[in-house]
Amino acid sequence: MFFWFYKHILMGPLLRLLGRPKVQGLEYVPDSGAVILASNHLAVADSFYLPLVFRRRITFLAKSEYFTGTGLKGKLTKFFYSSTGQVPIDRTDADSAAAALTTAQRILAEGKLLGMYPEGTRSPDGRLYKGKTGLARVALESGIPVIPVAMIGTDSVNPPGSKMWHFGRVEVRFGKPMDFSRFEGLAGNRFIERAVIDEVMYELMRLSGQEYVDLYAADVKEGKCPQPAAKAG
Repeated sequence: MFFWFYKHILMGPLLRLLGRPKVQGLEYVPDSGAVILASNHLAVADSFYLPLVFRRRITFLAKSEYFTGTGLKGKLTKFFYSSTGQVPIDRTDADSAAAALTTAQRILAEGKLLGMYPEGTRSPDGRLYKGKTGLARVALESGIPVIPVAMIGTDSVNPPGSKMWHFGRVEVRFGKPMDFSRFEGLAGNRFIERAVIDEVMYELMRLSGQEYVDLYAADVKEGKCPQPAAKAG
């Protein structure tokens, strides 16, 4: 109930005023049944604007830190994510990652829309970074189609690192469902999983128009590899 209150009364009108969202390809998303939505990730606002354009509710796998904060801000954050149906996951080690994938399978088994960010974190500079194979594993094990989603302009409305939101123009582009049934029975094969996620990232690059960087965004943020230079022109 809180989700619908948030969407239609509490935050929806304000988000529409700020971002004037435009949607393309919404007809590719079915009105019922499980689907994996694979989105690029530019800003926190992605998780606000993507649900805004749907009649159905999206369940995201949210990092557990959103549910463990202290003080008034921590309690409000936990209440928001819990009441809107988001699921906490621990991303600290391999066992935690396996548990997160199990949670994703459970959500899909319930016929829900599952939102995933294959980059694993927000882009540090607006470019599209290498996808992690967890999404591929979920798609191959479940047989559920993947719909690529390009978020455009959310980093202008909600600049990363800024507490201020701005007026802008947000666009949400949905691509055609991607069927990976030709790889049935090959979940767990790291070469196949890499091929699947690379195919998804290619579609995201095509839909979003972003420059692709063949590095993990988290590694760049943590200084494990140098910040790649943008292409000239």
